[in-house]
Amino acid sequence: MSFEPDHSIEIFGVKWKTPLTTASGTFELGDMARKLFDLNDFGAITLKSLTLNPREGNPPPRIAEVDCGLLNSIGLANPGINYFLEQILPKIKSFGIPLILSIAGDSIEEYVSLAQKLSKIEGLMALEVNMSCPNASKRMLEFGSNPKDSYFLVKEICRVSHYPIIAKLTPNCLSIQDIALAVEEAGANAVSLINTLIGMDVDLLLKKPITGLPTAGLSGPAIRTIALRMVWEVYKVVKIPIIGMGGIIRAEDAIKFFLVGASAVALGTVNFIDFSASKKIINGLDSYLRENSFASLKEIIGLAHKSLEFMRCGGD
Repeated sequence: MSFEPDHSIEIFGVKWKTPLTTASGTFELGDMARKLFDLNDFGAITLKSLTLNPREGNPPPRIAEVDCGLLNSIGLANPGINYFLEQILPKIKSFGIPLILSIAGDSIEEYVSLAQKLSKIEGLMALEVNMSCPNASKRMLEFGSNPKDSYFLVKEICRVSHYPIIAKLTPNCLSIQDIALAVEEAGANAVSLINTLIGMDVDLLLKKPITGLPTAGLSGPAIRTIALRMVWEVYKVVKIPIIGMGGIIRAEDAIKFFLVGASAVALGTVNFIDFSASKKIINGLDSYLRENSFASLKEIIGLAHKSLEFMRCGGD
């Protein structure tokens, strides 16, 4: 007898109709997005990172295709928080989908100012603290790679924000477990991982790096196994929800993230490749749950850990 599994989740006390969101910076929520994507496939939309003041971003070229992925060096180009609040947010609130706003800065004071401004408005579900962009300032990389800096940054943001806080973690660190524990202790309500890895490529004809800055952030299938390993490690030490991301192209990829401990997953590079990927992933997830007699997505979250423990105990 066929049945429809429940693929909804609950994070921050809010029910997501699907476990999918978008990776910040890969999805502009406007008229074009509504034409290209079915927003009903997503449980929430994570918006592009905003800074206190407008940023032009890094010099071009800013994006380049490489084997099994993309290099991007956008540099957090954005119109600034005031423009967003006045011109963009009023339009997208009517879309009727939970919104996660990503914030970024070069100092604790900037992050705190952003959080204070946003706490005065309604219409968001959570704030994602981008403390891990490899294309921005050295200070941001320090926030994401040093547990003490991570702790103090998140602690100060939590002090002024009434929104749940998601700390976005970088793979470019010595111990992602230490960073995850630090932000959890500081008050983060969830973590998202991973941001891009630092990489580069070279143009043989021009004999120089293919992006405007020598190094850039690598995303796509090339980083998936690393992302899975890091979600696996973080799940073992934190109690807060994990939003997994990194090279998710197919339903099978998303399912692996759930099995190693993610409660939700974010789609990034695939948004540039296949506008129907979200629907295919949801359909594939439902098929997997039915075929394996799981009534809901919740039953498989972290299951790989339990299966491994069962094997170690000899199946007793």
